[in-house]
Amino acid sequence: MKIGSLRVFGYARTKMTDEELRNMISRTLTCRVDKREDCEQKMNNFLGRCFYQAGQYSSEEHFAELDTKLKEKEGGKSSNRLFYLSIPPNIFVDVVRCASLRASSATGWTRVIVEKPFGRDSESSAELTKCLKQYLTEEQIFRVRQYLEGQVTSKESAFAPIDHYLGKELVENLSVLRFSNRVFEPLWSRDYIRNVQLIFSEDFGTEGRGGYFDNYGIIRDIMQNHLLQILTLFAMETPVSLDAEDIRNEKVKVLRSMKTLQLEDVTLGQYKGFSKGGKLYPGYTDDPTVPKDSITPTFAAAALFINNARWDGVPFLMKAGKALHTKRAEIRVQFRHVPGNLYKRNFGTDLDKATNELVLRVQPDEAIYLKINNKVPGLGMRLDRSDLNLLYKARYPREIPDAYERLLLDAIEGERRLFIRSDELDAAWALFSPMLKELEEKRIVPELYPYGSRGPVGAHYLAAKHDVRWGDLSGDDS
Repeated sequence: MKIGSLRVFGYARTKMTDEELRNMISRTLTCRVDKREDCEQKMNNFLGRCFYQAGQYSSEEHFAELDTKLKEKEGGKSSNRLFYLSIPPNIFVDVVRCASLRASSATGWTRVIVEKPFGRDSESSAELTKCLKQYLTEEQIFRVRQYLEGQVTSKESAFAPIDHYLGKELVENLSVLRFSNRVFEPLWSRDYIRNVQLIFSEDFGTEGRGGYFDNYGIIRDIMQNHLLQILTLFAMETPVSLDAEDIRNEKVKVLRSMKTLQLEDVTLGQYKGFSKGGKLYPGYTDDPTVPKDSITPTFAAAALFINNARWDGVPFLMKAGKALHTKRAEIRVQFRHVPGNLYKRNFGTDLDKATNELVLRVQPDEAIYLKINNKVPGLGMRLDRSDLNLLYKARYPREIPDAYERLLLDAIEGERRLFIRSDELDAAWALFSPMLKELEEKRIVPELYPYGSRGPVGAHYLAAKHDVRWGDLSGDDS
């Protein structure tokens, strides 16, 4: 798509002029072009294509006014429309109704991107889907899934809950790493892999934005969607092709093969205030937007299992939390110990030090590295654990596109692999909903952990229960 054919409209209840919107955008807009090109001119050209229309989210009349403005800019040409809804979930249906009935393209496709959350459990998710299908067919719906595809007819619309996390460069590379490298595919099973860890941590808390978070918690916010999506990509069988439907079929098979998550396989935590270096870091319930008696978890660890021939018995451990000691997102694959290892005595009793580990670090500083054992140069026989490391910023010095850039471009091009199909969404909620319901009915109180720590002790017990040691907490971790 050429920029000459692009128009961007902002729509909200706030009164604002086109120029005010452009000033707002310019404060965060960056320019990534060849140094020989005029960056300022490029940015001005883009800003000149940005406009604003104020209106109510539930007003068909206001959306009709938006439609009139869009037609003015389209100048009678055949055009497509992409709506991006970064709005509270309780008005999803109103906006989709108004956009579908009053502001759809009459000459091309109309698509709608919706940010998560998509319900709080199986029932609310199903109800939301039912309501949206009053205006859209399932074939028109793009949901949070790994990378979409598809031809769109002139009358099509598309609804797409978007998962920006799946647009990360290294997550996209996961399938390439596995399916195009002969060295990895034979090892991708219970025969060689001892456990898989999916880890997400933030080094900050809710910071005055706890109102939204308190209604959902870390499990719904991160584990049930982002980490579960990555898990299915990691564990799926080889798809027939790279078409979206073929990939989504394999992901759904993984979800349907998984054991429903039980409360005994989950550990919960909530960060508390902590003082360090004379600075006080507030606890979760110190946030003025959070109820003082809140028991919403800000940390969770879970053990999941896939009951199929490839992964039977292999624990997939997830861990996600706020206000931890570091910011990271990664996949860690720990391989089985070498049977009858000749160098066992060189590692002492801690065989975990001899474990090969493949790490795919999504953030910060995207990287892939493989932990191997090797001899330290010298006259003695001393072994060391070293990394074979692909650091993206060193190997690929060009700036990596932001995940949202990729997702928006995919939505425009009709590439559906990044979005979820309704049966995949249902299967994902089916794994977590019973446990979430039990958690809330029993009002399970999370274990407290200090702001900036490594999380609650219970996470270590959960890992030990399945004979696993968290890879990100080892002393030699990169």
